Amino acid sequence: MRKYKLSQINIYPVKSLPGISLTQTEVEERGLKYDRRWMLVDNENMFITQRLFPKMIFIDVKIEDEYLVFTHKRKPLEPLKIPLNNFPKKEINVEVWDNICLALEYEKSINDWFSASLNFTCKLVYMPDSTERKTSIKYFPEGKNVSFADGYPFLIIGEESLHYLNAKLESPVLMDQFRPNLVFAGGFEHDEDTWKDIKIGDIKFTVVKPCARCVITTIDLNSGNKNREPLATLVTYRKVENKIMFGQNAISHNEGIVNVGDEIVVE
Repeated sequence: MRKYKLSQINIYPVKSLPGISLTQTEVEERGLKYDRRWMLVDNENMFITQRLFPKMIFIDVKIEDEYLVFTHKRKPLEPLKIPLNNFPKKEINVEVWDNICLALEYEKSINDWFSASLNFTCKLVYMPDSTERKTSIKYFPEGKNVSFADGYPFLIIGEESLHYLNAKLESPVLMDQFRPNLVFAGGFEHDEDTWKDIKIGDIKFTVVKPCARCVITTIDLNSGNKNREPLATLVTYRKVENKIMFGQNAISHNEGIVNVGDEIVVE
């Protein structure tokens, strides 16, 4: 019987900004605690991502003393601190993919900081607990609440899947380029493709569907430049119905704590 252990936990507090690696966190219905509860939108309240703004990778994010702390890796901007649990009051409707949902808009000084970072007028918003945004019932009959993530609360990838890909590349890529929440060690490449119901510690998950990958995976994390890889290689062996699949989306059935090192049981 193959054995698996949770080897990484990652959250991405602001959609499409860099992530934060943790050793322990809370699992909620919408995803890991603080994961993609914030998002940047344009003047039309449409979400923005690295697909059009690859330089978003230069905005660093940390959690310090109950604050989200933002710094810019290239520009001499003063660090920006935002309370993790104190939110704005202004309500607006924002658009993320096919969903329009309620969000809370931050004040001008905060929005100006992000606009200066990206050389583009934008606003920071937060998803309150009262907002409902449901996962598609096409792949799982019970719609679950999800944050500003593309479609599902969790993304799971095995280390062996990345090793198998890197063995085919001239220059290896990092797991960070695929932006997973949960990474596991053990087994063989793409074992996650065969999973349905699993437990990580005391938390039950259902693996719902493969994750279709986009150009964000090709953005160099140091330069912000787009490359051909890894999509050019992945298309040769991970193409399904004109989409390139890497990793699995999942939902959870209960709340609790996960830790790096937890055993993953495939039920």
